[in-house]
Amino acid sequence: MSTLPERIILGIDPGTNIMGYGLIRIQGSTMTVVTLGVLHLQKLDGHALKLKRIFEKTLALIDEYHPDDLAIEAPFFGKNVQSMLKLGRAQGVAMAAGLYRTIPIFEYSPKKIKQSITGNGNASKEQVSAMVQTLLNFKEAPEYLDATDALAAAICHYFQNRKETGKGPSHTGWKSFLASNPDRIV
Repeated sequence: MSTLPERIILGIDPGTNIMGYGLIRIQGSTMTVVTLGVLHLQKLDGHALKLKRIFEKTLALIDEYHPDDLAIEAPFFGKNVQSMLKLGRAQGVAMAAGLYRTIPIFEYSPKKIKQSITGNGNASKEQVSAMVQTLLNFKEAPEYLDATDALAAAICHYFQNRKETGKGPSHTGWKSFLASNPDRIV
């Protein structure tokens, strides 16, 4: 059994049709997947029931895995105001579940998450998913990219926290990362 301190980060990709979630464990400078998945909400009648289900699922994840932090993707500004409002409510309900269990909440823009994971703030969901799989060293791609987006939010939080606290290596770019991680080159 390792004596290194352990942290668990819950990542949420909020949505009113599909909500992605993923948990990572940090032990020393090693990241591993705890679990990931999606919550299907399309068949629920009415927005209020979807919000209730998001709250319940987030609470269940917190109660089962006891994360130290909750990292969530912030709504982006789009053209459809109604969609943005619904997405903001979904995010708020997930945040409320974390606050209800006194879990610190950290919000990251989609661009910040993509930049942190791939080095490109305009990366596609597929690029983010591929890099998340590489960083966490798992082979099987999830059926829905919302799950890897949630893991990306958790990883982004870890990277941001690591830089701020000075824990772990800090990389100035891909060359630096690859030089200190030759085992991750495929």
